[in-house]
Amino acid sequence: MSTEPLIAVFIDYENLAIGVRDMGGGKGRHGLDVGLVLDRLLEKGRIVFKRAYCDWGNYRKDTVSLHKNGVIMVDIPQTGVSGKNSADIHMVVDAMDLCYSKDHIGIFALLSGDSDFSPVVQKLKENDKRVIGCGVKSSTSSLLVKSCDEFMYYDDLVRRAASKPSRSPERKASTADGKRTEALDEVLAIVRSLASDYENVWGSMVKQTLGRVNPGFNLDYYGFKSFNELLRELERRGRVSLTRDAARGNYLVDIED
Repeated sequence: MSTEPLIAVFIDYENLAIGVRDMGGGKGRHGLDVGLVLDRLLEKGRIVFKRAYCDWGNYRKDTVSLHKNGVIMVDIPQTGVSGKNSADIHMVVDAMDLCYSKDHIGIFALLSGDSDFSPVVQKLKENDKRVIGCGVKSSTSSLLVKSCDEFMYYDDLVRRAASKPSRSPERKASTADGKRTEALDEVLAIVRSLASDYENVWGSMVKQTLGRVNPGFNLDYYGFKSFNELLRELERRGRVSLTRDAARGNYLVDIED
């Protein structure tokens, strides 16, 4: 059985989209990029449930990106009676239903800045679930932030993505050294991210996380015979230092720069 943490993601889409619009957007001038949040969550565990709630008639253009990210979209048309809160209620009901029916899911990620979700956060924690929140700084309730076990700000994820070297699947590096550098940069970014979550980062953790974030990563394509060889190349280039733990048969990985 896998030891990876299993994550369920619930997205209060309109709340996030409005917050992103007000901050200037994370994708061009406007538009919510859910992929930024999902990529960060994949560094924490395996996502087994992704659902977004909204009146999609108001966000038709956004549905393409959600489809690409494998997010199930629950359409909650607004009415004069229930309004926006109808989506909130559906999201809460589904979250609690999953909490009680799927014991193996240990992490619930709630993407919203709405304080109305604070009670469901507390109920999830009572049932021994870890809760990760995500919202836009300017439109997120401090009550919700304090209720969660961990809170990620979308603004920070946008800055993090902007600082990464550009990487396009259509324009991969053509030279052997260019390919190796591309792979090393991707792995180093994961090591940095894990170092912000864990005191000790092990090579096995990095490899497992890489497999979640980029399932198509191929060592042979980048010119490496094994993942340990890739780690040793990072050390040779002065990017990390490795400490071999013979008992674990694993490397402890520390950032050098």
